[in-house]
Amino acid sequence: MTVKEVFQEITPSDFFYRNRDIAGFTNPARALYSTVRELIENSLDACELSMIPPEIYVRISNKMDAQENFYEIRIEDNGPGVPPEVIPSAFGQILFGSKYKLRQTRGTFGLGGKMALLYGQITTNGKTLVISSTGGNEIYEYQLMIDIKNNKPIILEKKVYPNKRKWHGTIIEFTTEADYPRAASKIIEYLKQTAIVVPYANITFIDPKGKLYKFIRVTNKMPKPPEEAKLHPHGVDVETLRRLIETTKTKTLYDFIKTHFQRVGDATANNFLKFAGIDLKKNPKQLSQEDIVKLANALKNFEEFLPPDASCLSPIGEELLKIGIKKELNPEFVTVYQRKPSAYSGFPFIVEVGIAYGGGIPKTGKIELYRFANKIPLLFDEASDVSWKVINNLIDWHRYKIPQDAPIAIFVHICSTKVPYKTVGKEFIADRPEVEREILNAVREVARRLSLYLSKKRSIERERKRYGVFSKYLPKIALFATKLSEKKKEPEIKYLLKKAIKIEEEFWDSEEEERKSSGES
Repeated sequence: MTVKEVFQEITPSDFFYRNRDIAGFTNPARALYSTVRELIENSLDACELSMIPPEIYVRISNKMDAQENFYEIRIEDNGPGVPPEVIPSAFGQILFGSKYKLRQTRGTFGLGGKMALLYGQITTNGKTLVISSTGGNEIYEYQLMIDIKNNKPIILEKKVYPNKRKWHGTIIEFTTEADYPRAASKIIEYLKQTAIVVPYANITFIDPKGKLYKFIRVTNKMPKPPEEAKLHPHGVDVETLRRLIETTKTKTLYDFIKTHFQRVGDATANNFLKFAGIDLKKNPKQLSQEDIVKLANALKNFEEFLPPDASCLSPIGEELLKIGIKKELNPEFVTVYQRKPSAYSGFPFIVEVGIAYGGGIPKTGKIELYRFANKIPLLFDEASDVSWKVINNLIDWHRYKIPQDAPIAIFVHICSTKVPYKTVGKEFIADRPEVEREILNAVREVARRLSLYLSKKRSIERERKRYGVFSKYLPKIALFATKLSEKKKEPEIKYLLKKAIKIEEEFWDSEEEERKSSGES
């Protein structure tokens, strides 16, 4: 019997419904972790783009009238809010959002938050409550579900309330299947690490047993939000180029190159078109498919383009990262180093590395590694990450005279418009040569600073022991010398002890001066 093949089209929501493991919703425990992570990151992005110090509240509670593994999730933020006409699509349509511009954001497509709602719907058949206001005269409340087959929002109920206090922000509440006991440790660790990179945020979390976790803001200073940027020529492929040509209003290739690509002026545009062997006066819409392929290859291989513009990035900054590390871990010593912007394949990136020693850093016999990408903590698959490779395989710690069992934590943050993740799970970063080089150089710098600190600390300890010997034996020597010389008055030893103290003070003063000059704490 011949089987007839049936072909059909599926919508994005149907695709992710069938393949939810792609977005990290593989099982109830991992799904709950992904839900909390995605919703918090959406709130942080919204607040940061509007330069609003975030106030985020998250609550996970058992549904008393439902199955044991059904939990209610509620998240509130004080962001700019969502316009009412956009709310249904923003929360009920997969691949609808504002994260398609070339600038750094935690998410890429705004997919994760909607996947959390979709997962809740397909596991509990529950609806989503969305309350939001942009700070105007009205607050809008929607009860929504997702039409998975057609990828459209279903509005079950809509209410409008007066906004007397001019509140702005968004509240989301829905039910999902989850395994909180298994997810709890990862969720708490995620919140703690998030608090390190956003010390300007207040984050409140209430778990199903009613236990309260508070991560308190210690500064109102925030990183400069990323700006929207044009594409860099080295990061353009044939399809992107074809789309630009379809939408361009320019009439010549000369104007096309200058208009649609960043940091391209008159001279560079002229030199490039000569290099590509294409008439600069030619209308881009008249290019054949062969011409487009030729132009795309030339864009990638022309070496005179300036490096990518890093204004589309928003690094944490040395000061804020240091504040966050001190707030959550209270180390004895911490220093942070930010590398200058670099690029891979036409995409700019910045590496920031911190190292902390002693204090609240646990002594585990190995270096504690904290990894972040676009201010997102990466908690899984540590050994596959380029940072792990640098710290464990490429750095010779003996060279810096740092003991193997010293209580040390290293923090590696990479921000980019396109972080080079190895897999769709986005939990570890590929060892791209450019990225590996920047991390290696940054780790070497902070290791050198720690080595200098430990060296001075050892010197101070030696001086303390020396002073201890002096203070213990000098009085006895003075007494014996007085008896032997048959004199009545003992020799003055205060001067010698004061000299020993002065040597120790000079060490502390030089240490303080060094820390100030390098911006250390």
